[in-house]
Amino acid sequence: MDVANQSILILSCAKVQLGCAGMARRLASILPMPHSPIPSPQPRPISGILLLDKASGISSNRALQQVKRLFGAAKAGHTGSLDPLATGLLPICFGEATKIAGYLLGARKAYAAECRLGITTDTCDSEGKILAERPVPELDESVVRAALGGLTGRITQVPPVYSALKQGGVPLYKRARRGEDVEAPPREVEVFKFELVEKGNNTLRLHVECGSGTYVRSLVRDLGEALGCGAHLTALRRLWIEPFREPRMYTQDELDSLHEQGGPEALAATLLPIEAGLADWPALKLDEREADAVAHGRIVRVEAAPGRLLAVSPEGRLLAIGEVDAIGQFRVLRGFAAGAGGS
Repeated sequence: MDVANQSILILSCAKVQLGCAGMARRLASILPMPHSPIPSPQPRPISGILLLDKASGISSNRALQQVKRLFGAAKAGHTGSLDPLATGLLPICFGEATKIAGYLLGARKAYAAECRLGITTDTCDSEGKILAERPVPELDESVVRAALGGLTGRITQVPPVYSALKQGGVPLYKRARRGEDVEAPPREVEVFKFELVEKGNNTLRLHVECGSGTYVRSLVRDLGEALGCGAHLTALRRLWIEPFREPRMYTQDELDSLHEQGGPEALAATLLPIEAGLADWPALKLDEREADAVAHGRIVRVEAAPGRLLAVSPEGRLLAIGEVDAIGQFRVLRGFAAGAGGS
């Protein structure tokens, strides 16, 4: 084959490859996501809470969309993002359960974390660009525990620049990726426990219990600075969120298998009722007249101490989240449709 014909052949092959790549991108945009069998044609108005065991390497929103498609749910939301690096508990609320997502978002959480000493990155985890490497001094466990103690309690924390926090309506990570000079504003967070589980060769395994808004990446970064060598997060797993202290979590693979074997009915069995997400709330049992009033959003006079509580029907069905004022009037804050539950 002469040089001219050979060049034409190479160009033709390149065009075919580019055409295939373009076709693949177009197909990817319309076909269901990986790990998600084709859902029901029409979204279903299901309600309940799924305790998803999120895999590493996937965003929380991507995990949510996969599960939503698999269940064929009309409405779904998660209760607090996990970084793509992280695994573990990601509660997914379907239907009426999305009304309590905000309450779960502010709940106490626990994590198992691992970090590497001596290296800092721009994202404060192993997915970022290395900023500096420093020698790790000889560290006695007592020194590490003392540094952990300094990061426990009510503390001021600077979130990572690569985070979903918004500034001027734009997530900080987007600004950082554009090369903008970004500074995350410090804020107060609550760290209930920050404990050493195991000390290795330039590595630490840690247990963290914290309140809403706490970044474990920032805790690890600040721990590294307190130890004089820097550090970054290498692994993170969310263990529980109150009130789900001993959660039965389901992986995407488990859910796919259940769907293949038993369809929507098998998936429905994985859902918890809305009440499970409010297990630590006080409940007010109403009579039929009061229940009818609350179901229609009306104020009722009750015998209860001031504060927020759950209103339930005489049969025990959850009607609303509400608040009792100083004179005993119950006002509905969030009402739940009849039939809302775990299926």
